[in-house]
Amino acid sequence: MSKDAAFCLWCYLFGEGHKHGENAFTKIGFRNWKKAIQKFKEHEGGGNNSHNYARAKCFGYKDQKHNVDYVFAQKSSEMEIAYRTWLTAVVDIIRYLLGQGLAFHGHDESSQSVHRGNFLELISWYCERNEEINSVMNSNAPANNQLSSPDIQKQIINACATEVRNVILNEIGDKYFSLLIDEARDSSVKEQMSIILRFVNDDGEVIERFLCVVYVSDTCSQSLKNAIDEFFAKNGLSLSRLRGQGYDGASNMRGEFNRLKALILKENRHARYIHCFSHQLQLVVVASVSKNGYVLHFFEYLSMIVNVAGASYKMRDNLRQQQHDARVKCIEECGVLTGKRKNQEMALARAGDTRWGSHFKTILRLFQLWDVVKKSDSGSI
Repeated sequence: MSKDAAFCLWCYLFGEGHKHGENAFTKIGFRNWKKAIQKFKEHEGGGNNSHNYARAKCFGYKDQKHNVDYVFAQKSSEMEIAYRTWLTAVVDIIRYLLGQGLAFHGHDESSQSVHRGNFLELISWYCERNEEINSVMNSNAPANNQLSSPDIQKQIINACATEVRNVILNEIGDKYFSLLIDEARDSSVKEQMSIILRFVNDDGEVIERFLCVVYVSDTCSQSLKNAIDEFFAKNGLSLSRLRGQGYDGASNMRGEFNRLKALILKENRHARYIHCFSHQLQLVVVASVSKNGYVLHFFEYLSMIVNVAGASYKMRDNLRQQQHDARVKCIEECGVLTGKRKNQEMALARAGDTRWGSHFKTILRLFQLWDVVKKSDSGSI
């Protein structure tokens, strides 16, 4: 009344900044009284104009419990709490499996499978005994956010590994340490290098900590050295605090010139090389057993049988066929159970001097396949 002008309350409070707003009813004030009724009707309009937009905002403000933004915020808060609940449960299960050194996946993880693997089975077991967890997991969780896919499991496992590694590095601190390394191929035929640090803790105890497995493109000394340097730089370790290096007797590791031992000694002459005692013991056992004539002849004949039976693809295929026929006959006549992971094909394993356990594996395989080996067309066998 003091300005002798008309304003629209809804547009005045909630219409500012809207692209269809009218300044006459929000900032300046409407004074054209001769056309007031016509202009009021035009301003009120219909549909989704600026006036109705401001009106909806005003009613939403007055009734916030039913406001879309309020409801969405409440739902978001509830979803966040539920997400934290089932994420905590998944992390607890993963920590348990990691602590026990158990496999995560099963051979058949479909919903019809009796055993879907340790991870999925533990989730089901957890949900059956905890209603709070059951209310936010499996069918009650969003289909695209189950936190049970192999990729999610790997991400959480890597996060756990990073936390454990940080604890170990904090335990080492500024202490001197020794480096233990070995490399081998995994099941996918990729070269992997294991890194272990050995140090003395604050209580005077000698501690060995496994840190990680690093992929290397090849096992030449320079590639191994580059992988070590990258790992040290990433985890804040200094080569100057290295006081020992222990490897097996491979030439790429302990060679005097331009091998891994030599490359590290060039940068730190205090990093003395020590031949792996386990590897030395292995060599001693093999050498001692070789002095016993009976044992020596036994393993010589064992090696000859394995070599002859697997000397060519034809002989190996013949051995597989004989094994298959024997399995089929046994299933038909003896009623042996069949199913996944049952009655699998086996091959003769070669014994290696650097791994005494391989001799036992060779004997065990030959014992299991002896009848098949005798029937195969293997010449001298």
